[in-house]
Amino acid sequence: MNPILIIEDEHALAAALAAVCRRLGREAVLCYSGQRGLDELASGEFALAVLDIGLPDMSGLAVLEQMRVHAPQLPALIITAHANLDNAVAAKKLGAAAYLVKPLDLHEVQETLRQLLSAAPPAPATPGDALTLLVGAAPAMQRTFVEIAHACATDAPVLLSGPTGTGKTLTARVIHAKSARRDAPFVTLHCSALPEALLESELFGHEKNSFTGASAARAGHIERAQGGTLFLDEIADISPAIQAKLLRFVEEHTFTRIGGREDLRVDLRLITATNKVLRDEVRAGRFREDLYYRLHVLEIALPSLRDRAGDVPALAASFLATLAPERHAQLSPAAAELLQRHAWPGNVRELRNVLEHAIAVSNGGVILPQHLPRELRELATSASPGGQPLDSALGAWLQEKLLGGADYKEMHDELEAMALRHLLAHFGGKPTILARETKVNRVTLRRKCRLLGPPPGEA
Repeated sequence: MNPILIIEDEHALAAALAAVCRRLGREAVLCYSGQRGLDELASGEFALAVLDIGLPDMSGLAVLEQMRVHAPQLPALIITAHANLDNAVAAKKLGAAAYLVKPLDLHEVQETLRQLLSAAPPAPATPGDALTLLVGAAPAMQRTFVEIAHACATDAPVLLSGPTGTGKTLTARVIHAKSARRDAPFVTLHCSALPEALLESELFGHEKNSFTGASAARAGHIERAQGGTLFLDEIADISPAIQAKLLRFVEEHTFTRIGGREDLRVDLRLITATNKVLRDEVRAGRFREDLYYRLHVLEIALPSLRDRAGDVPALAASFLATLAPERHAQLSPAAAELLQRHAWPGNVRELRNVLEHAIAVSNGGVILPQHLPRELRELATSASPGGQPLDSALGAWLQEKLLGGADYKEMHDELEAMALRHLLAHFGGKPTILARETKVNRVTLRRKCRLLGPPPGEA
């Protein structure tokens, strides 16, 4: 495994950082000046770099700028004794993965380095391609894929249902893109965003002087979608009068502009969407039953994100590739764990917003927990008393070790060492008391303690 490059002129701190690296199973290359660090970088490969801003020969930010020429994707942790806005902004612009202020908490340093080291290279994705964002391996999503495939193979009307933010617009675009009408227009109209009179005009168009302000004839969305697909979002919110006119068009493929006398014929494929249960709207008398059956030829129910939590990492990777393709951004295991524990009341749309936030505040290619919105971190913590469940934390740690090639004995010994350090701290660093209280053989315990080495924070 590639070593970690440490560029720090304080020898004691550099040695402590090297000890942290060794606890993570990595060797460290120590450099006490910026130029020496650049020389090492030019002659070898490193897993990541740790560099101080205040170096004797040049600014650590200048070193980072030159590092980007030799190793543009190398994660970098910036440390500084003088935290200020200019330094933080400059480090972000230069792509630093994380930024810590002295005096350092070596436990925080270790956790930050662990997360940066454990982030796997992102899977390639085509930025901006709607098909790359319609992903999922959960059973609920697999059923949806089958239904979408049926819709792509026919020209029948499609009703998309599901909570807000589940990706109904994206699904409509995918159906159009994979249908026989792919080369014709895809026209979208959000029905709940417009008052009734304006919605009618936008949908059916109007003739000149048909109402105040109609200074010229205008084609509506139906005419604009000729030969292609018309997507009507939030269809449950249209008025009874517009429902009647839409029913006529669906049945006869003809309509009349507002103020017009001529029947116009348009060939298109109709896709509608709603976050309401349309059958309940029919029972309540708010939606025409005959129109419901005309729109309901094929229905695709999109699952909420909480019903497909296992798809969150794949969705996140697709969003990150789209939001910042040049960054090759990826989630650290801890950030991915937080995302999977969130309830996602806003569904896929909320996930995208969270990742937009993370891209905006992160400094490099790795998304850490501190880059996620504060309310998400707080909700995830409050959802499980005592914070992150032990089995989840242990699972992530074991996965990281396995990826690093560790065998069972190495993992067992490191786990035992961590447990002993915590127990020693709890009993005031006194092995005799620890042995008595936990019923461990004193000779065995002393032997194990001698093998622990210096505790975290000491080097």
